[in-house]
Amino acid sequence: MKQPRGIPDRIHAGRRKALVQTASLGAAAIAAPHLLSSAHAQGDDLAPYRSAKIDWRQAEGESISVAVIPASYFDNLGTLIPQFEALTGVKVRVEKVPPGQIRQKAMLDLSSKTRTYATHAADPMYYPLYVANKWVDPLDRYLSDTSLTDPAWFDYDDILKAWRDADSIDGKPYGIPYDGEVTVQVYRKDLYDAKGLKPADTFDELLANAKALHDPDNRLYGLALRGFAGAGQNMYIYPSLLRAFGGSWSSGAGVTVNSPEAVKALQWYVDALTQYAPPAVRNWNWPDIADAFSQGTVGCYIDAHSSAAVLNNPEKSKVIGKIGFARWPSGPSGKRVTSIWNWGFPINAALGEKAKKATWLFITWAASAETQARTSWKFAGPAKRSGINRTSLWRSPEFEAAMKGAGDNFVKAALTSLEQDTDVEWRPRVPQWPAIGETMATGIQAALVGQKKPKEALDEAQSRIQQLLR
Repeated sequence: MKQPRGIPDRIHAGRRKALVQTASLGAAAIAAPHLLSSAHAQGDDLAPYRSAKIDWRQAEGESISVAVIPASYFDNLGTLIPQFEALTGVKVRVEKVPPGQIRQKAMLDLSSKTRTYATHAADPMYYPLYVANKWVDPLDRYLSDTSLTDPAWFDYDDILKAWRDADSIDGKPYGIPYDGEVTVQVYRKDLYDAKGLKPADTFDELLANAKALHDPDNRLYGLALRGFAGAGQNMYIYPSLLRAFGGSWSSGAGVTVNSPEAVKALQWYVDALTQYAPPAVRNWNWPDIADAFSQGTVGCYIDAHSSAAVLNNPEKSKVIGKIGFARWPSGPSGKRVTSIWNWGFPINAALGEKAKKATWLFITWAASAETQARTSWKFAGPAKRSGINRTSLWRSPEFEAAMKGAGDNFVKAALTSLEQDTDVEWRPRVPQWPAIGETMATGIQAALVGQKKPKEALDEAQSRIQQLLR
C-alpha cells in the first residue's frame, strides 16, 4: 500500500499515557443518569431544529460513530445525543479517546479506509495532511446543498472566522468548528492592583510585571508558560512568540525554523522562563500551570481562555474573585498573535453517501447556534462551555452572564483576541506537520532546559525538517 504523504515512519507516543474510554449511550446513562434525564427533558422541544428548511430524517436508520476527547465540552454534547437521534432517526455511538491518541487513531482509520469513525474531533493542523491524501470531503458542497443545509438557519458565516479559516485549505472548508479556544493573558488582579500594575500591552511590560511580582522565597513566581515538549505543548506557545517577533515559517516552498527572528523568539522564551517561572515549568502542561495559579503561586500566565474553569473550581482554587484577563501582549514587531485552536468535525471520505448525509446532519446539529447554547449557558449541568463557536453567541447577554464569574474582562479579552489577534499561519500548515511539530518541540525543549543554545537547537531542527520535506 502506498505510504500516505506526510506520515512519519514512527509516531512518537505521548509522555503521559491514558486509557481509551469507550462509552455508548447506555453506558453514559449508567454513569450520569441525572445528566441524561435532564437532556431528555430539554429534548422535548425540537422546534428550534425543525424550523430549519431541510428533511432531518433523510438518513433515518443510519448509524455513525464519532470520536471525541474526554472533555466537559464534549460530555455536554454527549448528553444531548438523544435529541439528535429523536430528530433524525440516526443512531450515534460516541467513543472517547485521549488527545494524545485521537490523532493517531484518526490517521490510521482514514488512511486504511476502515470507516471506524464517520467524524472525529480533528486537530486543525492535520487538515493539510488529510486533504493532501483526500481522506476527508470538502464541505462546500454540503454547505451549498439546500437539501442538506438551510443557509439562513445554519448561518455558517456566524461561526468565528479564525476557526473557519483554521479548518479550511485554499479557501475550502474541510471541518466545521465545534469548540475552540484562544490564548489570553491571565493575571492576579489583586496583586497587580496592590502594586499599581496594569496587564501588559507589550512583551517588555510582561517581563516588567513578572519582575515586580517575582518572589520565589515566598513561593510566588512572576510568569509561567507551557514548557512541556510536544506539538501541542511548547509548540502551542512558541509559534505566537515567533510571529510576534516578525518571524515566518515559509521560505519559498519550504519551511524555515532557524531565521534570526526565530532565534530571538526562542531566546526570549528561554530567558522569560529562566528568570521568572517556577523551575519545573519546563515540564508543565497547561493543567499544571492552571493548578499552580489557582494555588496562588503564579502571578501571571498566558494560555487557553478555557483554563478559567480550573481557576474557578471552588473545591481547589484559592484565587476566585482575584483573576483578570487581557489579550496577548504585542511583540517587537508590533504584532499580537494568539493561538487559533479549535476542535472541528470533518467527514470521512470513505463513507457511503447515506452515511455522509447522516454525518453532515450530526455536524450541523452539533455546530448549530441552538446546540451551542444548549451545551453552554442552557446546559443543566455545572460545566458551562466557554468555547462556543459563534460570534453572535459570544456577544449575547446570556453568555456574558454565564461567564460573569470567570474573572475580570474574560469575555471581552477572549473575543477581541479571536477577532483581532489571530493568524491562520500561526503554525506551518503543511502535510508533514505531525513530524515537524514533534521535531520543533524537541528542539525547543532542548533550549528551555539548557541542553542547547537556541540557535544550535533551531539549526538542528532545520536540518531534520529539511529531511522530512524531501
